[in-house]
Amino acid sequence: MSTPSQTVHPPTETDRRGILLVFASLMLTMLLASLDQTIFSTALPTIVGELHGVNEMLWVITIYILASTIMLPIYGKLGDLMGRKGLFIGAISVFIIGSIIGGLAQDMTWLIIGRGVQGLGGGGLMLLSQAIIADVVPARERGRYMGIMGGVFALSSVAGPLLGGWFTDGIGWRWGLWMNIPLGLLAIASAAFFLRLPEHPRVKARVDVAGMALLGLTSTLLVLVSTWGGTKYRWDSPQILLMGAGTLLAAGLFVAVEHRAEQPIMSLHLFKDRNFNLTTAAGLITGIAMFGTLAYMPTFLQMVTGANATQAGFLMIPMMAGVLLTSIASGQLVTRTGRYKWLPITGMFIVAGALVLLSTMSPAMPVWVICSYLAIMGIGLGTSMQILVLIVQNQFPNSQVGMATASNNYFRQIGASLGSAVVGSLFATRLASLLTERLPSSGVGGSGDGGGINALTPALVRAMPEPLRSIVVGSYSDALTPIFVYMVPLLVLAGILLLFVKEIPLATTIDRSMPADATATGGEAGVGREAKVHAGIAAGDGSRSAVDGGRATGLGARHLGDGSGAGPGRTDTSRGAEPA
Repeated sequence: MSTPSQTVHPPTETDRRGILLVFASLMLTMLLASLDQTIFSTALPTIVGELHGVNEMLWVITIYILASTIMLPIYGKLGDLMGRKGLFIGAISVFIIGSIIGGLAQDMTWLIIGRGVQGLGGGGLMLLSQAIIADVVPARERGRYMGIMGGVFALSSVAGPLLGGWFTDGIGWRWGLWMNIPLGLLAIASAAFFLRLPEHPRVKARVDVAGMALLGLTSTLLVLVSTWGGTKYRWDSPQILLMGAGTLLAAGLFVAVEHRAEQPIMSLHLFKDRNFNLTTAAGLITGIAMFGTLAYMPTFLQMVTGANATQAGFLMIPMMAGVLLTSIASGQLVTRTGRYKWLPITGMFIVAGALVLLSTMSPAMPVWVICSYLAIMGIGLGTSMQILVLIVQNQFPNSQVGMATASNNYFRQIGASLGSAVVGSLFATRLASLLTERLPSSGVGGSGDGGGINALTPALVRAMPEPLRSIVVGSYSDALTPIFVYMVPLLVLAGILLLFVKEIPLATTIDRSMPADATATGGEAGVGREAKVHAGIAAGDGSRSAVDGGRATGLGARHLGDGSGAGPGRTDTSRGAEPA
C-alpha cells in the first residue's frame, strides 16, 4: 500500500522560469565537475615529469573516478531519503577542500590524495544534478534538459584540456585546481539562492552503513585488481588472486546485506527491471570506451604529433563538438517525438567504428584525420549517454529516482574506472617495455634529474635529436593504438543488448508517491510495491480507458507478465501514447 500519489503536471510558463533558475545553478555545478575530469588530461605528461611519477600516472585520473564512484549510491539514496539541496551544497564543499589539498601537493602522493578527496565531492555533483532535474521536470520534457546537460559536459570537456594546456604552458598546472575555489563558492551561492525544490518528505530509517562499506570495498578491490594486474604484480600472483577473491566475497556479502537492509543503498528490486539492466550494462561499456580514450588521447597527441599542451586541448575539440551537437539534438528529438530506443543503439555502433579508426593512427597520419576520427566518436557518445539515464529514470517513481540514477551511474563509473585503469595499465606497461627495449640508457640522462624514462615530458621529447625522438614517438604510438581495437567487441555487445530495450512511453507527469512500505526489506519490498501498484492499474481499468483508449488492461497485463513496465510504485496514467 502506498500513500496517495502527488501528481505533478507539465510546467506552466511561470513554472518554466523557476525551472530555468534551478537549471542554471545545476549547469554551473556540472561545469565544475566535468572540468575537473578532463583538465589534467593535457597537463598530465608535465605533472608526472615534474613530480617524477610516470609509474603513478594513471592514479591521478583513476583515484578521482574511483572515489566519485563509491559515493554515487550514497548520494543517490540519501537524496531520496532526506532531500537533495543540502547534500548538493555539501558535495561542492568537499570538492573545494580536495582542490586545495591537490593545489598544495609537492609530490605525487599528496596530489593523488587531493584528487581522491575531490572525487568524494565530485560524485555528488553530476548525480545530484541529474536527480534534481527529475524532481522538477517530467520524463517527456526532460530529454531537452538532459541533452543540454550532455552538451555542457561536452563543452567543459573541451574547455578542460584547453585550460589545462594553457595553465601548464603559462602560469602553472596547479591553477587547474586553484580555479575550483572561486567556481565552487559561486556554485554554492547559486544553489543556496536559486535551488527551490519541491518539499521532500523525510523518511526515518536506519542508514545502510554496512552496504556502503561493502560497496566501497568491492569497488576499491576491483579497481586495484585491474590497475595492478600485469603491472605491479603478475596476474597469477598471490596478491592479485587474493584481491580478486576479496572482490567476489565483498560483492556476495553486499548482496546479502542489501537483501535484508531496511533502506538498501542499492535496492535489489532495481535489477528486476529489464530496461534498467540493459541500459546499465550499456552504460558500463560506454564508460570503458569513453574514459579509456579521453584520458590518454591528449598524451598521445602531445608525444606523437608534437603538439604542446594547449594545442592538444584544441585537437580534442572535434570529439567534444560531436558530443555537444548530438547530445542537444538527441534530447530535443526525444522530447518532440517520444521515441528514444534507436538513439543509443546507433550511438554504440558509431563508437565501435570510431575505435577501429583510432586503432589505425600512426606518427605519419595527418592531424586532421585523427581529429575526424575523434569527431565520429563524439557523435556516437552524444547520441547515447544522456538517453540511457533518461530510460532508467522513466522506469521508477520520483521517490526512487535518486537511487536508480545513482545505481546506473555507479556501473557507468565502474566502467570509467576500469577503462582508465585497464587502458592506463596496458599503456604504461607497453610503453615502459618499448622504451626500455628501444631507447639507449644515455638517451634521457642528459637532463641530469635522474628520472630516466619516468621523467619524460613533451618538451624533453621535442628537444631530443631526431633518432631518439623517433624512437620515443614510435613507442608512444605503438603502445596506445592497438588498445583501442580491444574495446570494439564490447561496444558491439552493448549495441546488441540495447536492441532488447522495451520502449516504454515517457511519463508526462511526475509521480511523487512515497510507498508506505518503503522501509520494508530490500528486494522483497520492491516486489510487493510492484504487485500492489499493478493490481491498482488493473482495478483502475475502467477510469483509465477514457484517457488512453482502453489500453489500461493491456498495459496492466503486460507489466504483470514481464516485469518490464513502469517500475515499482509507478502507474502508467501519466504516460503518453505508446509508440507503435
